[in-house]
Amino acid sequence: MSTIAQSSKLSLQGIVPPLVTPLTARDTLDHEGLERLLSHVIEGGVSAVFILGTTGEAPSLSYRLRREMIAETVRIVERRIPVLVGIADTAFVETVNLAQYAADCGADATVLTTPYYFPAGQTELTSYVQNIAPQIPLPIMLYNMPGLTKVWYEIETLRTLSSIPSIIGVKDSSGDLDYFGQVCQLKLDRPDWTVLLGPEALLQEAHRLGGDGGVNGGANVMPELFVQCYNALRDGDEATATERRELILEFQKIYEVGKYASRHIKATKSALSLIGICSDLPADPFHPFLAPQRERVAEVLRGVGAL
Repeated sequence: MSTIAQSSKLSLQGIVPPLVTPLTARDTLDHEGLERLLSHVIEGGVSAVFILGTTGEAPSLSYRLRREMIAETVRIVERRIPVLVGIADTAFVETVNLAQYAADCGADATVLTTPYYFPAGQTELTSYVQNIAPQIPLPIMLYNMPGLTKVWYEIETLRTLSSIPSIIGVKDSSGDLDYFGQVCQLKLDRPDWTVLLGPEALLQEAHRLGGDGGVNGGANVMPELFVQCYNALRDGDEATATERRELILEFQKIYEVGKYASRHIKATKSALSLIGICSDLPADPFHPFLAPQRERVAEVLRGVGAL
């Protein structure tokens, strides 16, 4: 049996934090911070970790640092939970190279966005995935992030790609619940698929539509909160799920600090620094929050009992 055939049995349900990449300086990984962060989320009950995604600032990191992040994460996790690795790149060959390195390190799966910068049509996107999948020696989760890549994995494209055995599901960060519901319907043909939602405020709605959990950035900071919400949804405890969701909505006020899409990364790293996990340094070209912004984040954290 091939490596892909064996590995494609990976199935995920629950909370999978898109891990930040802790830094101490430009192109310098914070090893101690990464250890603390991984211990924090694993002890919080998460089902897996996803590194080198949007929250992980992958497009802003050197290939050397991305490889270091993969190797260190796999080493620290020690097979306690699955490690998913983002392999997005504008170059086909670099995507394959990163996937191969992830496999060599012992990662469990890869996460593939649409190619970005040059927008691809759906026919081109379908061919791209069909051509790249056989060269990736790990299971693949497709990652729909049109807000940043500017390209959707349209439903008919996903239906076509669902015939590829090594594709194990979809992570959708569009925030479009109609689209998410249609993705969940694809599980009728691929019941082994995992469908995860990105926007953390919609975890409850996603579960009702047939979703399997969330890839929620806030779980870097408060993993137990998100795990408790998911577990309550899974167990049919709507009262607890609603109560936990209300706290998640309060926590999300940290994302109202700052400007532009980068505020989500800055706020998450700021929160992690405030609770003593890792530095708040983002990758270039971004700057960490200034003292007034950090205090606003701290105020939210105190309000939800995280600080």
